[in-house]
Amino acid sequence: MLAASVIVGAGTLGSFPRLELVLLLLLTGVVFWIAHVHAHLFGARLAQRPPDRAVVRRVCREEWTIVKAAVPPALAVAVGPVLGLDVQGGQWFALSVAVTGQVGWSVAAARQAGAPVRLMALSALVNLFLGLVILASKLWLKH
Repeated sequence: MLAASVIVGAGTLGSFPRLELVLLLLLTGVVFWIAHVHAHLFGARLAQRPPDRAVVRRVCREEWTIVKAAVPPALAVAVGPVLGLDVQGGQWFALSVAVTGQVGWSVAAARQAGAPVRLMALSALVNLFLGLVILASKLWLKH
């Protein structure tokens, strides 16, 4: 959802809109990754005891999926010209990749947690709905 929100919020970019959007997606992913790592390390843990290096590495690795989720939409923007897409078409392509990725990540997480098929389907539907809300907001903001 983060990547989809970045794409919608990007609006008009400067002289190099594709490059700027790719960098914005990746840098936003890194910043949110750092924020999540910080929250995990210094939220509850700091009250108990300072984290050691092993804990820091584990939390960094566990939260890295935030950055990984920004890569496919960034790649979609980058390959847009190869597919014959203008900047706006590349943004729509990236947005659809981001929403599809979010649905896929939610199903994968539910499956890894051992959720029953009904719960995996519900997770997919909730994430699809949230993605459609973001898509709708892009359409609404454009008019």
